[in-house]
Amino acid sequence: MSQPILILKGTEAAAGTGSGTGSNVGSARVVRCVNTNATTDFLVTLEESGGTDIGTFTLAPMETVLIRKDATDKIFAENADVKLTAVGVWSG
Repeated sequence: MSQPILILKGTEAAAGTGSGTGSNVGSARVVRCVNTNATTDFLVTLEESGGTDIGTFTLAPMETVLIRKDATDKIFAENADVKLTAVGVWSG
């Protein structure tokens, strides 16, 4: 499978580390999430704007994933080594 082509829609920033510091990442619908730590897994949480968890996953060291979310959903991580960027995906 080929890599998607990303359209940057914002500046990369450290993830908040708790529900109260979660971000909707500029109301993005797709978020690039990368763990910049070379040795440690971190839990990432997606929650509704009201604070109800939608789901969680473990992001491995140096792993990058794209997360599809609603504009008002918020993301936070166990550690600020997780970086978030609003993106779009171009399919050509």
